[in-house]
Amino acid sequence: MARKRPHSHEDLRERLKDPAYAVEYLEAALAERDMPAVFLRALRNVAEARGMARLARETKLNRENLYAMLSERGNSVLSSLHVILDALGMKLSVERKPAT
Repeated sequence: MARKRPHSHEDLRERLKDPAYAVEYLEAALAERDMPAVFLRALRNVAEARGMARLARETKLNRENLYAMLSERGNSVLSSLHVILDALGMKLSVERKPAT
């Protein structure tokens, strides 16, 4: 029987191209104890799977800004929002936007 090899980053990127899988992946990241850092890393993985250049065009942000925003230290607002929601007994969630 062949040994199962661990998933590589490239395998993950390929799976993250599926929007349903990407939503589940981001939801799992939101549930992590170290949520802001884990979520930003996960969001960056999803963005890279989709293509940073494409995302930069669609958001009208340059790629360097996107990379900075999606770094573990790149979004203090997310950390603050997480702390506030946690204190209120609430949490963030991700869901797929309906097709237009």
